[in-house]
Amino acid sequence: MKSAEVMEGDSVTLHTDVTEIQSNDLILWTFGPKDTHLAKISRAHHEIFQDSVDGRFRDRLHLDNQTASLTISNTSTEHSGPYKIEIVSENRVSSKTFSVTVYASLAIPVITSYSPSSERPSSSKCVLLCSVMNVTQVTLSWYKENSLLSSISIPELNTTISLHLEVEYQDNNTYSCVINNPISDQAQHLNISDFCQPQKSSCIHRVHSFTEDVIRLVISVLVGVATVTVLIYDIKSRRV
Repeated sequence: MKSAEVMEGDSVTLHTDVTEIQSNDLILWTFGPKDTHLAKISRAHHEIFQDSVDGRFRDRLHLDNQTASLTISNTSTEHSGPYKIEIVSENRVSSKTFSVTVYASLAIPVITSYSPSSERPSSSKCVLLCSVMNVTQVTLSWYKENSLLSSISIPELNTTISLHLEVEYQDNNTYSCVINNPISDQAQHLNISDFCQPQKSSCIHRVHSFTEDVIRLVISVLVGVATVTVLIYDIKSRRV
């Protein structure tokens, strides 16, 4: 079995390796596990079944009359699967199978800051989240310079994937979030200062609270002293 991998929107040609077909040859191209007919050449007459497989191949197939090679243009992920050609000659029957994989175009990963409500945030570290939506057969990775830090892969399912990274606020290293499939990749580079701002120290907050408490206490004492002074003065005035 021969394999072919292309990006969505590209064309792929399945070559038969036949130099020239004979006038009496019967050639049949099929697709999928049910061997649905795609194209046929019989006695120098060729026919393409435009509406086969729910019409997904309509206006996308080209059959070479000389070699019987099949070209699929403007591919999409629904064109992934097994293809088979069967050639019936006067003396023998031969067949050839191809496996075609069409990968969807990759979006650039999105990086956001992330603060789980269930976790107490660190005063010196920032948590970042790299995400990509609606992807299939890809790997999402974090890199520090050129070194792989972590990665996650998904199989056939069309889903959203995310991968987190924890960094120091003062970290000056270069980080990148990369999504890739076997034939393409997209990267988003990280500027830590764009996403992470140091949090105020909790000890400063405690100092401020302590200072406020002291001020309240002093004010209360002064008010109390003033009240006592007024009472004493009032009592003396009455005696006089």
